[in-house]
Amino acid sequence: MTSKLHDKGLAMRKEVLGAAHVEKTLANVDKYTQPLQEIVNEYVWGAVWARPGLKPRDRSMITISMLTALNRPQELKTHIRAALTNGVTKEEISEILLHANVYCGAPAAVDAFRMMREVFDATA
Repeated sequence: MTSKLHDKGLAMRKEVLGAAHVEKTLANVDKYTQPLQEIVNEYVWGAVWARPGLKPRDRSMITISMLTALNRPQELKTHIRAALTNGVTKEEISEILLHANVYCGAPAAVDAFRMMREVFDATA
């Protein structure tokens, strides 16, 4: 059974990440990963991303910065794609990563730029 917040989160997740990406993720859910996906939909996407305080474009830029700092390359690639969908330009993404270099260090930035290039090449 899903809640209104879960449904709102699932809709936001599909809007930001693309329905195909979300459906592919959810198609691989099993009894062990189901609880995580429910929490992700309800809390991450429903309670946080769907809040009115920031636009998805702004949240995408913040998320790119944080994932760079955390050195989470797979999630970073997903959110670089989402940022492009949310209207963040390639030039802005590059600037975000340059800025992150100062605060996160060169190794994190090098990996982030590598992920950026992979996404940009795939969307060219």
